[in-house]
Order: sequence, then C-alpha cells, then structure tokens
Amino acid sequence: MLIPEEGTLWYALYVKTRFEKVVAQNLRGRGYEEFLPLYRRTSRWSDRIKQIELPLFPGYVFCRFNAFDRLPILTIPGVNAIVGFGKNFISVDEGELNAIRAVLKSGNYCEPSSFLQVGERVRVEYGPLAGTEGIVLMFKNTCRLVISINMLQRSVAVEIDRDCLKSVRNQYTNGSKANTVVA
Repeated sequence: MLIPEEGTLWYALYVKTRFEKVVAQNLRGRGYEEFLPLYRRTSRWSDRIKQIELPLFPGYVFCRFNAFDRLPILTIPGVNAIVGFGKNFISVDEGELNAIRAVLKSGNYCEPSSFLQVGERVRVEYGPLAGTEGIVLMFKNTCRLVISINMLQRSVAVEIDRDCLKSVRNQYTNGSKANTVVA
C-alpha cells in the first residue's frame, strides 16, 4: 500500500456514467491512490446467467490527492468534477472508506442501498467486520448493516448476524440516550 503524501486527502470524483473502471485504471497509471469499491451481481439474459462486477457507488471513484494539485486529476478522460460545494472540495472521511474496505474484505454479500438519514447506529462486536459502525436495517427477514458515505449521500448494505451487533450512542444527538435497536 502506498504511503500517503503530506497534504493529501481522499476526495470523491464524479465521473461519466460507466467510466468508473477506466478512470480508476487511469488514476493508478498516473501514480494516484484510488479506490473503486465493486460488488458482484448475477445478471440473467435469455441465453445465459453471468456474474458481473458493478460499482457500489455508480458515477464515483475515490482518490487521494492534494486539492491544490488537482489539474492532472481533472484532465483524466471520464472525470467530470471533484465533489464539493462551489469551489470548495469536500474530503471523504477515511474511516468511512475503511469501513467499506472491511465490508468488501469480509466476503459477505453487499449491494448498494438507499441513503438513510443519521439514526440509530450499531457497532459490530465480533467477526470479520468487528469494530465497524453503521445503521441496522431489516430486508427480507435478513439483518443488514448499512454503511454510508455521508458526503455522497450513498450507502452500502451488507448482510450480517444481528447477534454480533451492539447499540452505540448516537454521536449526532446532544447527549441524549440512544434507542434500542429493533431489527
């Protein structure tokens, strides 16, 4: 793994539709540290069934760089913009990206999920995702942990055993008690 240079942060690049893999490859080729989280989905056609890899965050690729030296990034074919407000770029929390990496490394099934507003949070106490925090959700009688990239308002859901989850105090409420998770 590359050692990050001083002054470099993770940013989300908004890229042309279906150009995520090309942009990630070009970033790697130019020496940038990039992160393109992919998941596998089974696609059925009339004549065959195939496993395909798709981006967890369609239209986005994450890259570590110094925002003052952004021109080489913006000249990569397929890169539309650096995500931010006006001329102010907003870095992505590295902890959120590490949580996504932990989900991918765990081998558990995951898929994109609709973004959830900040609510009850849980922490995984044991297993391959131990220490990861997210929001618990029920879907088709299975418990899922939803991990969000708040800046992009995008989330990833991973199937998980509810017995390994423990409620954590909601850091976004001013000292109020966290509610019990009902999943």
